[in-house]
Amino acid sequence: MNNPIAQFTQWWAQARIDSPLNQKSAVCISTIDQDGFPAARFVDLKSVSNDGLVFCTYLSSQKGREISKCNKVALTAWWDHVGYQIRVTGTATKLSNTDAQKYWKTRTRAAQMTTHVCEQSQLIDNPSMLGQKVAEYARHNEAEPSKMPTNWGGYSIKPIRIEFLTFKDDRLHIRELFTLRNEKWNKAYLQP
Repeated sequence: MNNPIAQFTQWWAQARIDSPLNQKSAVCISTIDQDGFPAARFVDLKSVSNDGLVFCTYLSSQKGREISKCNKVALTAWWDHVGYQIRVTGTATKLSNTDAQKYWKTRTRAAQMTTHVCEQSQLIDNPSMLGQKVAEYARHNEAEPSKMPTNWGGYSIKPIRIEFLTFKDDRLHIRELFTLRNEKWNKAYLQP
């Protein structure tokens, strides 16, 4: 296959079938922190298309702040049960408010309430306080649909490099590297 976005979509669909994972769409997002070190964490991959690879988060979180300073990011998917790894390098761009709203509406009510109450990545003295705050928020907003907070949204990663690795028991893994040059994907193979 010579279209890495189509290949990513195909592998992602295959990895979700009969997946043993609780978080079937979890991928690792790496950013660059204020000291120039990589910072990695898992997020829920929302969609993949020629427009980019989308995930949502608090815009005021550590990753959001890091992306606002340096939008060069990496995404890694590791699906051991099907023997696939995908590594993506690209630039992250904030989603439009309209697109963020679309993803906000797919969140459960509990997730929406937690998002309203929490300030992701901020210090907290007592984690049990959060449960109380969520319960209080729920009581005061029981009848209302949960509006998207201004500090929540998402990012679309526009890939410039995608590597697909198919694991082999004999360690002769197949590594396909796609590099974007002049809006065209070039494919090469790497040794395992």
